[in-house]
Amino acid sequence: MFVVNCVSLKIINPFTKLELCNFPMDLNSIHMALKESNMMPLGTKASAFELVDVVSNITFSLEDIRGEEGTLVMFICAHCPYVKNIEEELSVMAKQYKNLGIGFVGISSNDAASYPEDAPDGLRDQAKKVGFEFPYLYDETQEVAKAYDVACTPDFFLFNDQLSLVYRGRFDSSTPGNTDPISGDDLRLAITHLLEYQKIPEEQHPSVGCSIKWKE
Repeated sequence: MFVVNCVSLKIINPFTKLELCNFPMDLNSIHMALKESNMMPLGTKASAFELVDVVSNITFSLEDIRGEEGTLVMFICAHCPYVKNIEEELSVMAKQYKNLGIGFVGISSNDAASYPEDAPDGLRDQAKKVGFEFPYLYDETQEVAKAYDVACTPDFFLFNDQLSLVYRGRFDSSTPGNTDPISGDDLRLAITHLLEYQKIPEEQHPSVGCSIKWKE
């Protein structure tokens, strides 16, 4: 195990550069810990689900959170530094778009037995601390994550009013170890195009983050 001041990585996509600074890490396990989005094919229909909200204890379905103009399904969690890096701006974004016809939902699918911070109590604390106003659902069986072919947290899936996938990829170019502004620019641009009935560019950069913690 080493503590490094900064490690820069190129992972699969040449446009994706990760800089991890001041993290204790086993240099042989970095590739295993960090994952890119699997980049579900555009046009894929959203998979239905029914999951319990960790804050209200109410069960929500895809139809319950579906927006008139579009729906953003976000796979996030409480423990991952890549989620922590953007969670406040994500909360701001959701509040900005909630009255513009975009439905937001957060889903956490990590194995809580291995990562207790990602159990419902930890997710509830995160939602209250950050100020999430969207349903935050717990995918205990991990079946929803599998249906969406989720690879990492955060992982974003934007669907149009017909529940067809129009964007999957990163929030923005920021990471916990670089100095890029936390703006949500990539995702904001996709939502703006959707609301303005413009074609969303198909060249999209994958999200990068902590791997989903699958049950053994």
